[in-house]
Amino acid sequence: MSRPHGIPLPSARRSSDSNTTESAFDDDKQGQPRPREGVRQLTGAERVRTLVESNASVSLTLPGARDSHGPDEFGMGMPAARTVTPDGDVILLVSAESAAARAAAHAQDDDLTAVIEITDVAPVSVPHRIRGRAWLTGWLTAVRGSERAACAALLAERRPADEMPGAAGRPAWVMLRLEVGEISVDDLWGAEHVDPDDMAAAHPDPMTSHEAELLQHLASAHSDRVGELCGLLGAREADGMTATPLALDRLGLRVRFTGGAAGSFDARFDFPEPVADICGLRRAMRSLFAAAGGTSLGVPPDDVRGR
Repeated sequence: MSRPHGIPLPSARRSSDSNTTESAFDDDKQGQPRPREGVRQLTGAERVRTLVESNASVSLTLPGARDSHGPDEFGMGMPAARTVTPDGDVILLVSAESAAARAAAHAQDDDLTAVIEITDVAPVSVPHRIRGRAWLTGWLTAVRGSERAACAALLAERRPADEMPGAAGRPAWVMLRLEVGEISVDDLWGAEHVDPDDMAAAHPDPMTSHEAELLQHLASAHSDRVGELCGLLGAREADGMTATPLALDRLGLRVRFTGGAAGSFDARFDFPEPVADICGLRRAMRSLFAAAGGTSLGVPPDDVRGR
């Protein structure tokens, strides 16, 4: 049975001395609201798999290694593309001149420890834009021989050939494989460790390819409709606040309310049922807006866009 009402999530804790929010992430000094128990959400494995398969920012580091070239316009320390194999290994496309590529080329059979850090930033302008981070630690090797064709095909599924690096004047690119040993995630839903086998078996959320475009569209063209969702909260605490769509997955929409006397808070609005594609998403969004303000306030199906 669906829950058309909004579920308010606790606001970030505030220090009684400084009236500033406490940090949920090391580099984001503004705290993030966390969910109440019982809220429908993706599993930790699904959230990590979604981040790995998304376009979120990613960095690759080798503990103890130093890149003598340093950062440059090619972004040699940043993987240009990534994907996941059926076994749960992460395939990375990196510059051949990067520290990771050089180290993997010379490691041979030695264990080369590496860490992938993925930073998820909201695609809309909102306070505390970092929505979460995930860390995958494991052993890095170069993709060689017969594996190259299969890994290249997996990367091509994630990124069209005309978007792959390789323009004139850029360095060569190589594929690396991270055999994942440990995973942790700290995001809007909480902090937890994830079993690598669970991540391998999980599927990325089907809305990940539509999320950025839809959130930006809702924020720019339908901010009034998003604000009307506060009527589903069963309280007037959101009156006069700014409502910004913050996150979207197959289970629902998360909205951040800011600017009110009560302080900032998040609310989660569940869809009537999980959505699997853009058509289901259109129906789900219509249901939310209809519940908030009547059917005349709903967004027309064709106005909920997706790639």
